[in-house]
Amino acid sequence: MDQPDDGVPIAELLDERQHLLDVVTWMLGSSSEAESVTDEAYRRWYALSDQVRAQIRAPRAWLANVAGGICLARLALSGGGEGPAGDREADETLAEEISEVLLYAVDSLSPAERAAFVLNDVFGVTPDVLPRVVGQPVSEHTEPADRALSSLRAGRTRPTTSQQHDAVVHAVREACVREDAVFLTSLMAPDATAFFDGGGKIRALVKPVHGSKRVARSLLTLLARRPRTTLHAQSVNGLTGLVVRYNHQVAAVISLDIAGRHVVQVWAVLNPDKLRSWNQAGPRTYP
Repeated sequence: MDQPDDGVPIAELLDERQHLLDVVTWMLGSSSEAESVTDEAYRRWYALSDQVRAQIRAPRAWLANVAGGICLARLALSGGGEGPAGDREADETLAEEISEVLLYAVDSLSPAERAAFVLNDVFGVTPDVLPRVVGQPVSEHTEPADRALSSLRAGRTRPTTSQQHDAVVHAVREACVREDAVFLTSLMAPDATAFFDGGGKIRALVKPVHGSKRVARSLLTLLARRPRTTLHAQSVNGLTGLVVRYNHQVAAVISLDIAGRHVVQVWAVLNPDKLRSWNQAGPRTYP
């Protein structure tokens, strides 16, 4: 579980982001700017090539240095500074991320569905931003985004009863809690795939992970046992899924696509923006 392409435990990812927010707040004296500066630091991280990122031995320190540099640049400006990097730089970073994610999985989709799925569902790009990025009207992308997600999932799964689905999800949870790599691997289809949606705002894996062993390993790394981290099986979009909490806040929501008795796809949402509704919801009960 210590290989570089396995990702990072979710507790470390959230501590890292909170550390950056604290650094920025301390330097600028304003918590309102902390989010934008921290997001910009992560944008610059993802703008690096895979080779350059792999050579950075201390990503947290690198991100802190970048965030500090952004703060110093803002402090040097008269009138309190300016916002994050311009739209063109953000678009270029987004384009680089898109080229690395879900390429093989969306190959069967139409061009409109492919663009809408990657931009809207994976990166959380809102409908009003889509026209600027892809140069087409909103109406041509909002519906394909929903249709694409259904197409991807329908192509990999076969009828599974709710009882079978629940049993597999609870087994996956048990394997993760026990950190049992052999058991977890046995629950995965040989060609299983895992997708990690960090939205460019947390240092999650960019590329999808393929194969039962790698998917199991990446999940065990992400969900590594840490203080204040809990894993629950509960309803996610109408089906039983996994919800990870850190410090009582939802840190990840994981959906599992199941065929028969095996997991064929894992969809892990770690994007803080997409998890806001979960953290604003009232108390929940857990099975």
